[in-house]
Amino acid sequence: MYNRCISKESINSTGFMYTLSLINGKYKMTILYTLMEFGIVRFNEMKKYIGNISYKTLSLTLKELETDQLINRKEYPQIPPKVEYSLTERGKSLIPILDKMCEWGDENRIK
Repeated sequence: MYNRCISKESINSTGFMYTLSLINGKYKMTILYTLMEFGIVRFNEMKKYIGNISYKTLSLTLKELETDQLINRKEYPQIPPKVEYSLTERGKSLIPILDKMCEWGDENRIK
């Protein structure tokens, strides 16, 4: 086995940090979990489901997740506007991680 020296390494170059850069944020994991659980979700449904999130924060966070290609945004040309969000294939690849987090939480929840 090869011994690595910490003085020659940087956590910023790891896959862990890249993943964290995509999902880090107060509501990103919550939004991804919501889309994992419910599939296609409209903006107001998500706002209601999450609860304590402002419209501005939800909008900005959704835009970041879309930019990172983790979610799809589908807008329908109608009045009132209808916008639906869903996971991309890239976003769906996070489902095993989200599932494991759910399992861990269920098993380790302090009662």
